[in-house]
Amino acid sequence: MRCINRLKKTISYLLICAVLCVSFCACGSSDIPLDYKVANDLSVNGIESKAEGFSSNIAVTDKDVNGKTGFALEEESAAGLFDVNAKQVLYAKNVHEQMNPASLTKVMTAICALKYGNLEDTIICSENINNLESGASTCGLKPGDKLTLEQALNFMLLPSANDAAIAIAEHISGSVDEFSNLMNSEAKKLGATNSHFVNPHGLTAEDHYTTVYDMYLITNEAIHYSTFMDIIQLSEYSATITDKNGGEKNIDVKSSNKFHDGTYTAPERITVIGGKTGTTTAAGSCLVLVTRDSQGNPFISVILHASERSVLYDEMVKLLDEINSR
Repeated sequence: MRCINRLKKTISYLLICAVLCVSFCACGSSDIPLDYKVANDLSVNGIESKAEGFSSNIAVTDKDVNGKTGFALEEESAAGLFDVNAKQVLYAKNVHEQMNPASLTKVMTAICALKYGNLEDTIICSENINNLESGASTCGLKPGDKLTLEQALNFMLLPSANDAAIAIAEHISGSVDEFSNLMNSEAKKLGATNSHFVNPHGLTAEDHYTTVYDMYLITNEAIHYSTFMDIIQLSEYSATITDKNGGEKNIDVKSSNKFHDGTYTAPERITVIGGKTGTTTAAGSCLVLVTRDSQGNPFISVILHASERSVLYDEMVKLLDEINSR
C-alpha cells in the first residue's frame, strides 16, 4: 500500500481538495487555545499549488517544497512544516507518501475520543488491553481497572500507552474494529484520504498507514480541542484509578517527547508546545509537533521514518529553524 503511482497521487490530492472544501466549516470544534493568534484573513501567499475554495482554509502542496536554510533530510524519511495561520507550506518532502505512522496514530484516536466521548466517562478495562505485541509501551492497566476518559487520554498521549488506547477505543465504539472504522470515517472528513487505520495505537499492522500531509490535517484538527492542547504540553502526569477490587491504584507517567525533558532544545525564538512521538521497527522514529514563534503564531511539523531517535530530533530542530527563516 505504500507505493503509489503518479495517477493515484493526483486523484488522492484532488479528493483532499474536494472533501475539505465541503467539510472544513463543519469539522472544527473551537478556537485554538493557548492564546494562539489565529488569522481571520483567509488570503494565501507563497503556496506552490492550491485548489479553489480549499487553499483559503488549509495549506496545500502537491510537490516537494525546499526550505530556505538548505538543510537536507535522510533519503527515506518524509517531513513537512506548516504555518497554521498563513496556510503556507514552509517545507515539504515526500508529504504524500504512505508510511507507517506508529503512535502518531494516537492523535486521530484522541480526536475521536474527544468528539464522541465525555472526559468524565468511566472506562472499565477489558481483557483486550493485553492484546499487544511484546515490548509495547503501556501504563500498567489491568483488566477490571476503572479510570476516566480524561485519565486514559493523558496515559495514551504522554507515555504513548497502548493499553490506554485500546481502553479508549472499546469505550467509544465497543471494539477496536468499530473504532478503527470511526477513525477512518473522521479522517476522510478532514481530507486525510491517504490514510487508513486498523487500530487505535499504531502498532505495526497490515493496511495501517498515513502520510505527512494527512498528519498535518489531523493535527490541525486536534489543536482545536483544548484538552488535547492541555495534555501535550505536560512533561509528566499522575492519576489515581480504581482496580478491579475497588482499591486505589496510582499511575505516574512522563512524556516521551524529548523536547519536554530538556534532552533537545528548539531553535531560538521557537517554543515547543507539545506533540506526539512514535517508534516501531517498521515506522522508524516519528514525531509531530505543535510549536509557536515569538509572536505566538502556531506551526505544525511532522517527520516520518527517521532512521533513529537521535536523527529524528536533530532533523526536527533543523526543520523548526525554517520558521525563523521565513
